[in-house]
Amino acid sequence: MHFEGTVEIAAPRDRVWAFVIDPNQVGPCGPGVESIEVVDATHFNAIAKVGVGFISARFVVELELAELEAPTRAVIKAHGQAPGSAVDATAEMRLSDGSQPGTTVMDWRADVVIHGHLASVGARLIEGTANKLIGEAFDCIRSTLETPTT
Repeated sequence: MHFEGTVEIAAPRDRVWAFVIDPNQVGPCGPGVESIEVVDATHFNAIAKVGVGFISARFVVELELAELEAPTRAVIKAHGQAPGSAVDATAEMRLSDGSQPGTTVMDWRADVVIHGHLASVGARLIEGTANKLIGEAFDCIRSTLETPTT
């Protein structure tokens, strides 16, 4: 499955970059994320509970910041396992200055392959759930970054 979109964030690009490449900051914005463990500067693990239709699964996910071009582009690769299901994903984001001073545009895309029980619920149901979860994640990122720092 392929997902992509553009999000405008009312925060400067360096602040957005620092937030999205820090798993301890961005991790809590992932719907269902229960824990984050930083392994090193480019590898981390997460546990996330995801429900699609009548199937709910707790995934153990290994993530890698595979390519970093600060403060413009990042590629993250993920592999998750749950009993009877697995997911592999590659996501890329590109940051650019927004039309207003102090704003950032994030263009993103992700390719996701799901295997096992979770894949059996059907692409349409998975896509609908994924789009909802993606929207929740970006709402969280925006609201966190757009809140003035003290």
